Amino acid sequence: MGSGSSKAEGTNTFQKKSNPSFLDFTFSPVRVSCENPPPPPPPNSQAQPPPPPPPNGEAPPPPPPDAIQEAAAMVSAIPNPGPYEYAAMDGKRLVSLDTFDGMRFDINKQLSPYMAVVHSFWLGTTMLPDAKNKTYTFLTQIADESGLLMSRVDFDRGSVDGRIHRALFGGIAMGKLQLGLSQEGQNDQCMAEIDFGGMTWTGNLKYGTASGGTLFGMNYLQSITPRLQMGGEGMYVGTNQIFVGNYTMKYTMPIAADEKSDSESSKKQDQNGPPPDGPSSTMCLNLNTGAGTLSMNYKRIVTPNRVTLGAELAIPFQKPSDPTVLVGAEFKLLRSKVNMCVDGGGRIQSVVEAKIGMGQAPTIQFSGELDHLNNVLRFGYGLTIDG
Repeated sequence: MGSGSSKAEGTNTFQKKSNPSFLDFTFSPVRVSCENPPPPPPPNSQAQPPPPPPPNGEAPPPPPPDAIQEAAAMVSAIPNPGPYEYAAMDGKRLVSLDTFDGMRFDINKQLSPYMAVVHSFWLGTTMLPDAKNKTYTFLTQIADESGLLMSRVDFDRGSVDGRIHRALFGGIAMGKLQLGLSQEGQNDQCMAEIDFGGMTWTGNLKYGTASGGTLFGMNYLQSITPRLQMGGEGMYVGTNQIFVGNYTMKYTMPIAADEKSDSESSKKQDQNGPPPDGPSSTMCLNLNTGAGTLSMNYKRIVTPNRVTLGAELAIPFQKPSDPTVLVGAEFKLLRSKVNMCVDGGGRIQSVVEAKIGMGQAPTIQFSGELDHLNNVLRFGYGLTIDG
């Protein structure tokens, strides 16, 4: 084998096609001569001999621990429960619809990635105080990674509401300040709060003034298991000099194997593990000592992102009165959503939302409330424009 042929075969040839935007690299294989093989590597005097095999009947030693596996083992399987105020929000939103009458228009304008303004008009309504039938409010909001600034001005009522949220101590806690000012000054309020929590719990402390009295409160919510959450809230109202307590328990029910399309994946799911994706149901029990009621909320996801059912039962135990029952449903379609609710007295509420067009199209709303026993009929429609 000649040296000239070896060099010719060992070089890389470059060919360019007729299309200048495509390049073709062609590599020719290199032939290695076996007449003079390379010498063996020198022995390594520092190389350690392989460990002797374990005696018969003994298991081999375990491998050294992995840092990633140790970190994953330290992570708790119990999730964070979220704020205490939102514990029963999933079921309440299905039975507490935002129905209205008259005409309501909202114009949302995104001025920058961090700032947005909203113009709200409400005309021809009978739901405003002081027998007013129209109102206009202006809302502006500035949000970034560290907090939120929001203010709302009601020109007809002459009131200003403000809210400030800022991250504290490097994101460990969240500080909140809420202000409400009016021309009369009788209903002015100021509330300062701080939210904090850990991997499996959340807490809140609040202090402020409302209606001329001091208010102090705190709440705590703990995840006992991946499915069970328990917590409570205590609040002292200086105006009436009373102490109000609330106690909440929330449970996410497991999914039956016959209700899932994939039965094999449900068998692999640990009974004490987190709820798997798919249809699920939650139940929230709340005891309000101030209002003297015991309420239970139930939410059932029949089809994810399609059909959701909810119900609420409230039983008063301080004043003799009848319990109240509410049943609601939510249906999400491709570009519309329908919410309806019926209570034990026969009152029917319904809200329909639909997109007009594609993309950031306006959203039209139709609202209705029928209460034949009390002779109450309310109808309204709204329009939301995103700019």
